[in-house]
Amino acid sequence: MKQSFYVYNDGEIKRKDNTLQFRTYEGEKRDIPIERISDIYVMSEMSFNTAFLNYISQYGIPIHFFNYYNFYTGSYYPRESLLAGQLLVNQVEYYQDSVKRLKIAQKIIDAATFNIYRNLRYYNGRGKDVSKWMNEIDGLRKQIEKTNTINELMGIEGNIRQQYYAAWNVIVNQEIKFEKRVMHPPDNMINSLISYVNSLIYSKTLSEVYHTQLNPTISYLHEPGVRRYSLCLDISEVFKPLIGDRLIFSLLNRQQITEESFTQELNFLHLKKEASKLIVRELENSLKKTIKHKELGRQVSYQYLIRLELYKLIKHIIGEKEYEGFKIWW
Repeated sequence: MKQSFYVYNDGEIKRKDNTLQFRTYEGEKRDIPIERISDIYVMSEMSFNTAFLNYISQYGIPIHFFNYYNFYTGSYYPRESLLAGQLLVNQVEYYQDSVKRLKIAQKIIDAATFNIYRNLRYYNGRGKDVSKWMNEIDGLRKQIEKTNTINELMGIEGNIRQQYYAAWNVIVNQEIKFEKRVMHPPDNMINSLISYVNSLIYSKTLSEVYHTQLNPTISYLHEPGVRRYSLCLDISEVFKPLIGDRLIFSLLNRQQITEESFTQELNFLHLKKEASKLIVRELENSLKKTIKHKELGRQVSYQYLIRLELYKLIKHIIGEKEYEGFKIWW
């Protein structure tokens, strides 16, 4: 089974025959056969030579880069091997056709906000009274299919998230005083934590896109732009409530992450290394969780759900089956 590897500033990567030697986030050195590596996360500055990158490319292994502040800075995306010209033509067509594009975008937001609602319902049933925000979100979700433009749709989504984040002050067993989402740059502990976890999910999604025939730069909800894989932003929206937000709630409520996990002198922008390693470890554990898939009739991991979402989008684009975004059913 392939897996992700994370390298910190006390780590290193060395090639040794057909293996890569890592010093993992636990501090141990491991020789990993190249065939077992799905992707690599470089969590600090590190030098690579072209021979190493050529070797990685032969095996189709993406590398994702994060800086000192745990901000995602970019990815090394190997040459695509699963090329499909007709799918690319169809993918572009669905972007250029405003009606087709809007329909996909609505499905993405419908699924993402449904999963948000399910998170609130979960905690509401466990002694956290978030019913007023649930009611607000339920009303806003009914407007999704009535939208006529992407901007209008994103406005609805923004209002839903505003209600959702207000409920975090009740869900989280810490005095977080979370008022609004601020990203560039994050202005407090919670915003920094969300940005870090979301960027990890984004890069996970990019790694999954690489193993399909989809072009990661052509998207439907987010506007395609320079130097970003905007399709990953689209698909990440669906899974952030299940994978990202639930992880954050767990870390905060178990006191695994607190204000002490951040460099307070830097306005909580910098997540300390041990805290970063903890989040990565817990995220990987979450991604390995499995559920019995209703249609496939077998156990699949949370991470594989992302791949399945991409396959569903492909089927929609080629006219085989209409896309329905992933919704939590358990």
